[in-house]
Amino acid sequence: MYDMGTRERALALISQGHSLNSVSGQTGVSRAALRSWRERKEPLRSSGLPCPRCEETPRPPEDRAAYAYLLGLYLGDGCISQGPRGVHSLRIACADSWPGLVELCAEAVQRLRPDNRVCRVRSQGCQYVTCFSKHWPCLFPQHGPGRKHERRIVLEPWQREIVDARPWGFVRGLIHSDGCRMTNWTTRLVGGEPKRYEYPRYFFTNVSDDIRKLYTDTLDALGVEWRQANARNVSVARKASVALMDVHVGPKY
Repeated sequence: MYDMGTRERALALISQGHSLNSVSGQTGVSRAALRSWRERKEPLRSSGLPCPRCEETPRPPEDRAAYAYLLGLYLGDGCISQGPRGVHSLRIACADSWPGLVELCAEAVQRLRPDNRVCRVRSQGCQYVTCFSKHWPCLFPQHGPGRKHERRIVLEPWQREIVDARPWGFVRGLIHSDGCRMTNWTTRLVGGEPKRYEYPRYFFTNVSDDIRKLYTDTLDALGVEWRQANARNVSVARKASVALMDVHVGPKY
């Protein structure tokens, strides 16, 4: 007998394309059991918590703070994969360098689907915060075939209401996925001698024009000055704007 956490971790590895031999070696589960789980007809578990988007009158998730943050993480480093019988897995890639980020991500996922188990699947240099549910495509309608930067990314009206109500959570999720706080430097001549100056700045990097625009539109609404550093990078370097970002976002940890 295997516990539910072992089953979920094994199925997460399988959904990522690992062979049964590889998953068996990593988890200690027999290939016969893995094959049975992969081909089972019933969902891994059924959640007693209804999906707010599937009710007769669809409504936004109640925990708007968790949703705004997780939406930012999903648009940056998340994906949704379809499994057996309509069960989907949400996976958010988190670098091992930021253990605090892993905890925040797992907490946000659990707050959205409290009746579903959240597991972590280790990979080279990172771990995937993973959760199975039939309702992830309902909660993240940006899910679709192909890569996010190759398809149109537009928020639904109910998502826009959440982002407007919790803009800093959304920005924080985007920075925690595809952004960073770094120290930049430059030199100036002072009395004829070059002097080095260092200053903090925030970078956000994403190849999707739509996702970058969601980020910059939210910054505009918050009064944060930014500039397009290049085709993929958005920079926040003005002192007052960096100070504002430090209060509400801060560096990853």
